Amino acid sequence: MKALILLAAIIGVSFATDNVAVNNQGNDGGNVHQTVNINNQDQTANINQYNGFHSWNSIWDYQRGYFAARLLSSRACVVSRINRNVVPSLEQLSKATQEKQNPHAPPPRSLTYTVSQTRVKNMAQYGKQIEALCKGIPTFYAQEQQGAGLFVNLHGCTDLGILRFLGISLCGNIGC
Repeated sequence: MKALILLAAIIGVSFATDNVAVNNQGNDGGNVHQTVNINNQDQTANINQYNGFHSWNSIWDYQRGYFAARLLSSRACVVSRINRNVVPSLEQLSKATQEKQNPHAPPPRSLTYTVSQTRVKNMAQYGKQIEALCKGIPTFYAQEQQGAGLFVNLHGCTDLGILRFLGISLCGNIGC
């Protein structure tokens, strides 16, 4: 029996996932809880934020190059490409989850996306995990905004903060 437990532990390490839970006390007295689960074998990360009505779940599929966020407040899903120049790799994400927060760290990098009003019809193109996350709710594609027009027309934005090193704004009438 001990040999079986040891074998299971060894197998578990070789296919390990990294997990972290982060609790933040907000300025308004609210409590935000975020979890990160990394599956190195599938090259995916699941990041979930529990914040009442503003909770969200996301899948980051590094192999396919897409992420999706399911937004509780708008009852919708948004899918887009991963910007590999800004979004940390799985290895960096895993390392960051193990480190203590540095109060002197620079502010997180941020990305802004405009959400299309056209629904995604073929979710299978984004892989099984993203398809499962967004199943049964309206799903929209978002395009990253770059350049001079970045700060124009940012009404209706939903902000997603990935731990303490990446801020994402999804802008548009999501779910309308």
